[in-house]
Amino acid sequence: MSATPSLPQGEALPLDSLVSPIPQGIASRVLAKAAGGSVTLFSFDAGQGLSEHSSPFEALVLVQSGTLTVTVGGTPVEATPGTVVRLPGGVPHAVDASVAAQMLLVMLR
Repeated sequence: MSATPSLPQGEALPLDSLVSPIPQGIASRVLAKAAGGSVTLFSFDAGQGLSEHSSPFEALVLVQSGTLTVTVGGTPVEATPGTVVRLPGGVPHAVDASVAAQMLLVMLR
């Protein structure tokens, strides 16, 4: 699999301009995808989230704005802008946004 050409190369793009928030919903955009993993930008409206699930792959959540509660293996962690949370492969996790928030999800295969 090759990298997706969804972003122009050699440009500095503001993350908040790459995905439009959806009232009472979640918006996402794949920024890059390759055999080794992917990078997806998510925008959550207040009160939205991703229900508990697991993935066979390691992942990183990088919070860009707002506050997210990331529950990993049953343990909730408050993640704020500039923080990163590791999601081990095979461990159940969930994401909840009490306020509008944006995060990057880096999946590592």
